[in-house]
Amino acid sequence: MINRPRWTKNTFIFGGAACWGLLLVSCVMVNRNAMMIAPPQIAGAKFVGSKDCAQCHEEKSASFHDATHSKLKAPGENAKDIGCESCHGPGSIHSQKGGGAGTIINPEKNPETCFQCHLDKRGEFSLANSHPVLHGDMSCGDCHELHKGDAIVGGGTKLASANDLCFKCHESQRGPFVFEHEATRDGCTSCHNPHGTMNAKMLKSRNQTLCLQCHTQQQTASGQLMIGGRDHASFQPRGTCWTSGCHEGVHGSHVNSSLRF
Repeated sequence: MINRPRWTKNTFIFGGAACWGLLLVSCVMVNRNAMMIAPPQIAGAKFVGSKDCAQCHEEKSASFHDATHSKLKAPGENAKDIGCESCHGPGSIHSQKGGGAGTIINPEKNPETCFQCHLDKRGEFSLANSHPVLHGDMSCGDCHELHKGDAIVGGGTKLASANDLCFKCHESQRGPFVFEHEATRDGCTSCHNPHGTMNAKMLKSRNQTLCLQCHTQQQTASGQLMIGGRDHASFQPRGTCWTSGCHEGVHGSHVNSSLRF
């Protein structure tokens, strides 16, 4: 007697789901180089290529080869060597008229060009506390180097500190301080998200939760909260570490190692 497999309703359901899953995986694994974000458009203008831009913007063009954004350049005749025009739009009208307002897109005047690729940053700038980029009081270019080198200025093994960028505007936090907060050595972004958060002062976490990421707590006895060798159980209900009258000088202090003014 030959046993034949029984095709039940569940067999068709789970088998179909498996096949559909394999189809989706195969689509995801397709070479994504073919998927490109369309560059901004200018009515009536055509793409002319980065070489045409270099005729007038020689300084920008000479340093652009090592810029982070140079990776956007699409080589080949079919792509017209689109590099500058990936952000500034087709440049034929701009080139013919020798410049002029409205003939080219300037991302420093309007961040929408940046948001075509950096979608998450649009969302962060829309949060309750953020730098005023959407209001036109700042531009992405105020903090990022767009035409040469790394788009993120400072940090890592570079001679320039990432904090120097923030200190251009936030001078009172620069110091030097007699007693410095070690967190500032790691960078302002250790505590702040410069694009925006839901928390006041663009802090990454709310209230003392932010401080406790570095200043670990020890539960040595019931009802105690030991931080830095001192019981903080009675301090926590008063508010945050810097508004409860304790550690007001969070960026540094000249008078107290516990960062008090």
